[in-house]
Amino acid sequence: MNEGLVLYVPGAVIAAALIVKAPTLRRGWEQPLMRAVCTLLVGGSLAVFLSAPPTIVAVNRLTGVVNFSAPLVYSLLTAFSGACVVVILHWSGTPAALVRRATRLTVAAYGTVVVAIVTLFALGEAPVERVRDMDTYYAHTPFLREMIICYLAAHTVGSTALTVLCRKWLRRLSPSMLPLRPLRTGLALLMLGGAFDLAFLAAKWTAMVARWSGRDLDHLSTTVAPPLGAAAALLVGAGFLVPLVGGSAPWKDYCRYRRLRPLWAALRGFSPGGLRPVPLTWWSPVGIRLVHRESVIDDGILALGCWFDPAVREEAYGAARAQGRSEEEAALVSDAAMLAAACRHRAEADRAEADRADADLAGAGQGAGREAAPAAGAHPDFPGPPYRLDSRPLTELAHAFHTSPIVARARDRATRS
Repeated sequence: MNEGLVLYVPGAVIAAALIVKAPTLRRGWEQPLMRAVCTLLVGGSLAVFLSAPPTIVAVNRLTGVVNFSAPLVYSLLTAFSGACVVVILHWSGTPAALVRRATRLTVAAYGTVVVAIVTLFALGEAPVERVRDMDTYYAHTPFLREMIICYLAAHTVGSTALTVLCRKWLRRLSPSMLPLRPLRTGLALLMLGGAFDLAFLAAKWTAMVARWSGRDLDHLSTTVAPPLGAAAALLVGAGFLVPLVGGSAPWKDYCRYRRLRPLWAALRGFSPGGLRPVPLTWWSPVGIRLVHRESVIDDGILALGCWFDPAVREEAYGAARAQGRSEEEAALVSDAAMLAAACRHRAEADRAEADRADADLAGAGQGAGREAAPAAGAHPDFPGPPYRLDSRPLTELAHAFHTSPIVARARDRATRS
C-alpha cells in the first residue's frame, strides 16, 4: 500500500481538480476546450491510479489477462498527453480556424497511437506479469517493444509542448496584476510539473536504450522514474486546480479578508461607543467574516475622523510624489499615513485619559478635585467636521498602511509628538 500511496495522492489531487471544474465542464461541454480539459483530468487521474502496483495487480486479476494494465495505462497516458496538446493549442492565441484544424490533427494522431498500443499488445506475447518493470523486461520483445516506444514518444511530445508553452505564457503575464496571480501560480506549477515529467521520461528512455545496448540500468525505470512521475502528476493536478479555486468567489473573499488584517488590527479598538464586535465562530463563512472585518474598519475610520491631520497628509503626499509615485499612488499613501498618525494620536490620548482616571480614583478619597479631561473622541488641535479619506479600495489602503516607509515615518512622528 505504501508503494501505491505515492501515486494515489497525485491521482486524488487531479480528481479534486476534476470535481471543482465539473460544473463549468457540464455547462460548456459543447466547447472543444472544455472537452479537452475533461479528458486531461480524467485521463491523468485514472492513469496515476491505475499505474500504482496494487492497482495493476488487481486489474490483471479482475480481467484475467496477464499485464492487461500495461496497454490500459499507456493508452490513458497517451490520451492525457494529447489533451495537454489540445489545451495548449487553445491557450496559444492562435486563430480559431487554425486551432480547430490542429485539434483535429492532434486527436487523430493520438487516437491512432492509442489504437496502435492496443493492437501491438494484442499481437505481442507477454506471459510473465511485470508490475514495476514492464518497459525494460519486454524491451526486446517484438510488438511490445514498439508499443512501449509509441507511448513514450507520444508522452514526450505532449510534456514538451506543455512545458514550453506554459513558460512562454508565464513570461507574458505581469506579476503586478493581482487578479492574474492564481493563473500565474497555476502556470508555474504546470511548467514545473512538465519539467518533472520530462525527467521521468528521460529516466525511462535511458533505461530502455541501455537495455537495447546490452546494459542494465533498470533501476532508472523502476526506482528513479516513479517518484518523478508522481511529482509531475501532483504538480500538474495542482496547476489546473489553483486557477480554478483561486478564481472562485470564496477564495477571493478569503484573500481580501487576509489582506485587510493589518488595517483591522489597528482600527478595531476605535469603534464608536465601545460597541463589542459581533461574535464569530471558527465555522463562520468567510463572506460573513469579510463583511464584519470591513464594518469594523469603516467604523474605526469614522471614529478617527476628528483626529485626521491634513498637514500629515500633505507631507506624505509630497514625499510620495518625490519618489516618483503617480498621483493615485501618492494619494493612497498619504491617506494611509494620515490614518496611521491618527491611530497613534488617538491611542496615546486614550492611554493618557486612562492614567488620569486612575489618578482621580486614587485621589478621590482625599477629596482632591481635578479638572475634567477632554474626551478622547475629538482631537483638541483639529476642531470642526471630520476630515474624510478619499474613496479607495480598503485592500490597497491596508497594504500601504502596513508596508509603506512613508506611513511608518508618519506613525513614528506621531508617537514622538
